[in-house]
Amino acid sequence: MAAAYTFRPMTTADLPLIRHWLREPHVREWWGDPDEQYALVSGDLDEPAMDQFIVLAGEVPFGYLQCYRLTAWNTGLGPQPEGTRGIDQFIGEIDMIERGHGSSFIRQFVDGQLRQGLPRMVTDPDPLNLRALRAYEKAGFEKVGMVETPDGPSLLMIRDS
Repeated sequence: MAAAYTFRPMTTADLPLIRHWLREPHVREWWGDPDEQYALVSGDLDEPAMDQFIVLAGEVPFGYLQCYRLTAWNTGLGPQPEGTRGIDQFIGEIDMIERGHGSSFIRQFVDGQLRQGLPRMVTDPDPLNLRALRAYEKAGFEKVGMVETPDGPSLLMIRDS
């Protein structure tokens, strides 16, 4: 997929869109209770260790991405190189899933972070979320192994510079 994506910093003006997306069945399946997740995502707007973005294809917003410092959350991801960041994302617009957008925008975002000197990006999807696993693998992430997180068992995946 040759599309170029834009990662616009999320603001309070985006919260109604985030609330809508979190209620979509395909997002709720993996992100859980929409009200709980909305409280977490909206609460992180002022969290200095968390960068949040609205992902756009052209001018159209279709997804959410968060990138965070591991030191801020003890997620059970084990020792990582200094400066490693974590990433989570979802595609909110159902007509954009299963079209290669996930792996493409993840790769574009992570490539940019690694070019700026980030040593490693990690993610920890639910091992049953095959769509996410495929997207991260296509974006260059490697499976490391199972880890225990506050949300339960997850598959640690890494991408190095």
